[in-house]
Amino acid sequence: MASEAIADKKIGKGKKRESRFIQTFRRLVKNKLALFGLIVILIQLLMAVSAPAIVGYDPLEQNLSQTELGVGSEGHWLGTDNYGRDIWSRLVYGARLSLIVGVTSVVIGLIGGIALGLLAGYYKKLDGLIMRFVDLLFAFPGILLAMLIIAMLGTSLVNVVIAISIWSIPGCARIVRGSVLSVKKQEYVLAMKSLGASDRRIILKHILPNCTAPIIVFATMRMATSILSTSALSFLGLGAQPPTPEWGAMIAAGQDFMWSAPHMTIVPGIAIMLVVFAFNVVGDGLRDALDPNMNVDN
Repeated sequence: MASEAIADKKIGKGKKRESRFIQTFRRLVKNKLALFGLIVILIQLLMAVSAPAIVGYDPLEQNLSQTELGVGSEGHWLGTDNYGRDIWSRLVYGARLSLIVGVTSVVIGLIGGIALGLLAGYYKKLDGLIMRFVDLLFAFPGILLAMLIIAMLGTSLVNVVIAISIWSIPGCARIVRGSVLSVKKQEYVLAMKSLGASDRRIILKHILPNCTAPIIVFATMRMATSILSTSALSFLGLGAQPPTPEWGAMIAAGQDFMWSAPHMTIVPGIAIMLVVFAFNVVGDGLRDALDPNMNVDN
């Protein structure tokens, strides 16, 4: 009987967790802009995953007999660039590259930011030291900080990931610290301390899980910044190098052909705009959906 009661309790918890997820999802999809953003992100994911299956040309393959074909050309529905490379193929593979760089840089930045934020928020003695370091990083404009890091490490996509990761740390650390300062005053945390629980257990088992909502929102919106920053750095020649199919590099290559082949710049520019907008509106939607004060029926 005791084992059955325990099993029922576990099932009940599972249902409760599932219902919270469903409620959050329902709130999110009721936001029309957030729903549009989700669709755009899913399309980008599908493009990235199934890139070899949905393109008909190698993104690096040159065909000098078909250069600067316009949008809607036979066999090249988004046209070709000045080397005769299919823009649709380069756009699809560029989506894959943007996602890889964006996700990797955000994950690394979250690891560093969460660690610093937890330590600063929980240990008062470390708070001043860690937050002064964070303030030092904030003193540099983000893109300039990334350019400085790349200038020291060298030009490559790997160094772009490192630069954007370091740029992501201070914002995440400040958000986590604020959440920890609020959560650690809750009665259940004080109760765990009085029972002799270790700091590690309190931080990882009780404080961090209750800080996930702002972290999820930050990560989603940071994806937009990471993708935009990757494109900006590649446009400046500090990220992806030719002939790599990256959206910012495609815009840089097309700027000399704005009059003869404007689609070389416009098409990747629209892709960047849509994806950045999508992640931003999904982040806003998640912020509202994860707000415990909102009703599901609102």
